[in-house]
Amino acid sequence: MPDGVLYFEQCYFPFSEEGGLKTIAEAMDNCSWTAIASPPGPLIEGPNGLKLWADGARRLRENTERAIVGSFGGNLFELGQFFYRMDNFFALLASEPRKAHDFLDKLVEFHLGSLERFLGTVGKYIDVINFVDDLGMQTGLLLSPKMYREFFKPRHALMWRRAKKLADVKVMLHCDGAIRELIPDLIEIGLDAVNPVQVSCRGMDAKELKAEFGKDLVFWGGGCDGQTVLFRGTPAEVKRHVREQVKILGPGGGFVFQQVDNIMANIAPESIVAMYEAISGQA
Repeated sequence: MPDGVLYFEQCYFPFSEEGGLKTIAEAMDNCSWTAIASPPGPLIEGPNGLKLWADGARRLRENTERAIVGSFGGNLFELGQFFYRMDNFFALLASEPRKAHDFLDKLVEFHLGSLERFLGTVGKYIDVINFVDDLGMQTGLLLSPKMYREFFKPRHALMWRRAKKLADVKVMLHCDGAIRELIPDLIEIGLDAVNPVQVSCRGMDAKELKAEFGKDLVFWGGGCDGQTVLFRGTPAEVKRHVREQVKILGPGGGFVFQQVDNIMANIAPESIVAMYEAISGQA
């Protein structure tokens, strides 16, 4: 963690050097993002781990009528960045497509095995399975739509359709950034909900997204812009913003309130309380 920042920076990339690690499993164990499996990490280590996991999910199901989300991951584009380093992975996609396809095929094979185990253990207790792949930045996509459709769309489709065959679940994708161009593709291959709906990014206007995609997609987020309003706004401004977002995204359903992405450590507690009060009707 560099001095003065609120997050860790990855500094080791398993596939970035010749003669380094060779297999997906080895890379998973030597990457800061994947070394502790999510979920549920060390909680289910040992011979009784799967039983503990299933029992916990069953107890949760028996004690709530709310939707239960299973956070799976299944990252493709991001793991290329985490294993190769972003610049190296972009170069691989552009200059060595056969090698990139081979890597992604092996990655999907690994994820499908994990998916079988995941949904075989908790699938009957959860309502939503959450996949993760950030494809956007502030001003646009991190890769072209053409490149997404060649390398990632068919593989996302394979995993999401397999998840729906294994369990009665809806598929959600956590995908940051300006991803509007890809939303029709994501809907086409079975996406039910998108998160975090980063409304401060280019092309991610809540009114336009609701009008264009609201009949086909649940917006799980977009309720309070953590990048600008929640960070810099007064409590009164936060409340006005939250009410406006709910007014835009809520009609007709298809909206689950959540602030945009994580609440960072530099957000004022008063702003967090104001967001909660606005959505809960307390003020």
